Amino acid sequence: MPPAEPTSSPRARREANRVLAIGRAPVEHGFAHLKNWRILTKLRTDPARATQLLRALLVLTNLEVNR
Repeated sequence: MPPAEPTSSPRARREANRVLAIGRAPVEHGFAHLKNWRILTKLRTDPARATQLLRALLVLTNLEVNR
């Protein structure tokens, strides 16, 4: 059996990877900011409230970064 042919060209793959990287970068930056906030290691609350808190912190961080 011959090897399978690639479904997309190298150019299409590079473009797809570029688009994914553009979308992934802000998320990775957000997690990096959260890891630097030591206060979150002492967070003792309901997970639902923690999610709301983290969302609020990310919004504030994005506002500050984009200022």
